[in-house]
Amino acid sequence: MNQSWDQLLAGFQAYLKLERSLAEHTRISYSADVAKLKQWMPEQDPRRFSPAQLSAFIVWIAELGFTPVSQARILSGVKAFYRYLLLDRQIELNPASHIKTPKTGRKLPVFLSPEEVDLMICSVDRSKPFGERDAAILEVLYSCGLRVSELTGLKLQDVYADESLLRVTGKGNKQRLVPIGDMALKQLGAYFLAVRNHQDIPAAHKDYVFLNRFGKRLSRVSVFTMIQNLAVLSGIQKHISPHTFRHSFATALVEAGADLRAVQEMLGHESITTTEIYTHLETDYLKSTIMQFHPASKRKQR
Repeated sequence: MNQSWDQLLAGFQAYLKLERSLAEHTRISYSADVAKLKQWMPEQDPRRFSPAQLSAFIVWIAELGFTPVSQARILSGVKAFYRYLLLDRQIELNPASHIKTPKTGRKLPVFLSPEEVDLMICSVDRSKPFGERDAAILEVLYSCGLRVSELTGLKLQDVYADESLLRVTGKGNKQRLVPIGDMALKQLGAYFLAVRNHQDIPAAHKDYVFLNRFGKRLSRVSVFTMIQNLAVLSGIQKHISPHTFRHSFATALVEAGADLRAVQEMLGHESITTTEIYTHLETDYLKSTIMQFHPASKRKQR
C-alpha cells in the first residue's frame, strides 16, 4: 500500500488517540517529533529508513542545537511512530528499535521546602476576587502531588470530601485515588463559598473544579503564570512551575520515610524507576546537610 507522509501521520495520530488513549498535548508533541523526521528527508518513504539513517537523523538534530534531553524526547516520538507502523503492518522490521537514546544525565528536580510552600500560600492576596481559588490551587497541588493537567481537569464528582480522597485522571486516562489533606479540603471549601458558587458558569464547564473569571475551565498556562508571579512576590529565587509542587510533595513524603511504592501509586508513575529519583534527591540533601553541619567535615587534615 503506497501512503504519503501525511497519510501515515494521520494514521499515527488516530493510533495515539484511539489505541493509546494519549492526551492531546502528548499527541501533538509526538506528531511534532515525527514532523522533524519528515523535514530531514521529506522525499524518502519513512518505511524504508534503515537504522543507520535514523542514527544519522539523531546526529542531524544534535547539529541543529537540540539538547540531549530534547534529542531523547524527539527520538521517543519517532520510536512510537515506528511501533505504530509495525503494528499496522506497514513495516516488517522496526529500524528504530535498537537506536540508543542520547545520554541526558539525571537531573535532580527543583523542590520547595514546607516553609517555602507556606510562604507562597501566605503571599496569596485573598482580598482579590480569585485569591481563595489561587490558595486552593497551591494547597491541592502540594497536598496531592498532581500534574497541572490533572489539576485543571479535576471535576466536582472527583472530590470525595467525606473520604478525604480525589479521583485523578492521569496519563493515558488512567485513574487513581489520591488522599487529600484537611487544609486543602478546607481551602477548596473556602474557594467554593467565596468564589465559585457566585460565578455564572457555561454548561460545558459546570463540572470542573477550577474556573477562570469567565466561569470556564482554568488553563494550564494560567496556573503556571499565577505560580511564577507568586514566587516573585514571595522572594523565592528558584525557577519553579506547577510541577515543582509535585516534586515538593514527593520529596516531603520520601524524606519522612514513606514507602516508595506508595509514593509511586500516588504520583501515578508507571515505573518505580521514575519515583526513585526522589531517593537520590534525599541522599544529596543528606550529604549537603552532613557537609554543612557535621564537625568531622570541618576538621582540618593533619
